[in-house]
Amino acid sequence: QVQLVESGGGLVQAGGSLRLSCAASGRTFSSYAMGWFRQAPGKEREFVAGITWNGDSTHYADSVKGRFTISRDTANNTVYLQMNSLRLDDTSVAYCASGNAFVYDSRRYGDSALYDTWGQGTQVTVSS
Repeated sequence: QVQLVESGGGLVQAGGSLRLSCAASGRTFSSYAMGWFRQAPGKEREFVAGITWNGDSTHYADSVKGRFTISRDTANNTVYLQMNSLRLDDTSVAYCASGNAFVYDSRRYGDSALYDTWGQGTQVTVSS
């Protein structure tokens, strides 16, 4: 099983930027797709962005298109989420998740049920 550890969350003013990191370790052989999800207070967990480890496919939620960029560094087994132009409603706990090839074979990139492993989450707070 793969282990995921998020970092990079914190407090930022509206309009600012943060870069989240997700470091993967352990048995990563079956890990193929990586995703970022977030959960705002009182809301359900929602898909933010996804990427394959080979980097040939990325997907974004409409709410973050043009503002967030997902990327990966295979040498360091790390996935990033660059968040720009942050807004108050971006405040959430961000989670990194790992899934196998079925995530993309099925084209259900944002289906949280298809991800096998989740990180502990990192708090993103956007202030005025």
